[in-house]
Amino acid sequence: MATKPARPKSPHLFSGPLALHYRWSAAMTVSILHRVTGSGMATLGSLLLVWFLAALASGEAAYATFRDVFTSSDGSLNILGWVIAVGLTLSLFQHMMSGIRHLVLDTGAAFELKLNQRLARLTFLGSTVLTLAFWLYVGTK
Repeated sequence: MATKPARPKSPHLFSGPLALHYRWSAAMTVSILHRVTGSGMATLGSLLLVWFLAALASGEAAYATFRDVFTSSDGSLNILGWVIAVGLTLSLFQHMMSGIRHLVLDTGAAFELKLNQRLARLTFLGSTVLTLAFWLYVGTK
């Protein structure tokens, strides 16, 4: 009997002992984070907004309960309040910076590998700087 010839391997699959044909890049991370931040803001942000509006409509006791979950007794944000507030702010700015990057890519520009990777890294830098600037501004008010 004749042996079957080896079938060609698809270039995106493993070859050898689980070696991938590509390296993880900043552009991949930005693409995934764009989806995650959009979904996270839509889900968590909507739930918090509905809870806030329902608490406002339900009266003082319900609003006090909502407020007490995120603030300490002196009115400043507690740990949960900080995590959610800064997390949503960082998500907003990361999603915005990634959207601007996609807008540039949609014009047909920045497809050169080095520039594309640089823009992907700049989304992280930009979102971090904007988040810090926002919270420093809010902290001074």
